[in-house]
Amino acid sequence: MKQKNTHPPAMQSAAGTLSRGALSRSRILDAALNVFRAQGYAATTVDDLCRGAGVTKGSFFHHFESKEAAALAAIEHWNEVTAALFADAPYWRVKDARERLLSYLDFRAQLAKGELSEFTCLLGTLAQETFASHPALRAACAAGIEAHAQTLVPTIRAALERHATGAGCSAESLARHTQAVLQGAFVLAKAGNDPGAVLDAIAHLRHYLELLLPPSTPRRHP
Repeated sequence: MKQKNTHPPAMQSAAGTLSRGALSRSRILDAALNVFRAQGYAATTVDDLCRGAGVTKGSFFHHFESKEAAALAAIEHWNEVTAALFADAPYWRVKDARERLLSYLDFRAQLAKGELSEFTCLLGTLAQETFASHPALRAACAAGIEAHAQTLVPTIRAALERHATGAGCSAESLARHTQAVLQGAFVLAKAGNDPGAVLDAIAHLRHYLELLLPPSTPRRHP
């Protein structure tokens, strides 16, 4: 998910009134979102986070006891920032559930611009590296991905009920499938150093949903 400025507007205005300590913490978390996505968890050091945030090590350890603690806080920060981004996204203003779901994918495609580290997902990046070595990080990433998937469930359920009653899948499983495609697309893009792989995957997913959820045909009256 692309976050050139990791604070949504409401948080930006509040940042001006933060205390010095709170501002340092916020800067560390913003830096963590960028550095972890660019370098990964293992390759990132506390020095990297301090350098990215423009703070001293003393300031870092005042707020976080370890790199893992900072990563856990960064995951929470990521969830808050991206929740605000998606809550205000234009697809929510689309009335029809099928079209709203397709508009969600269009919005995801719009975000897939720039450098890979700017729009790929922090949660997917950390989960791939830490699932066996850092269970707390893995669990936090899983919870964040699931929470985002759940935001799509009511839309998908309504679309299935109207357009594909015999689809044979649940709204929850289809919501998770959309995230599996997106996270897999980020992996392929990184493996091939090709941001276009994300757009290709979204286009295929969109086509699949168009076939799964055919448009309703108005009934003809005799």
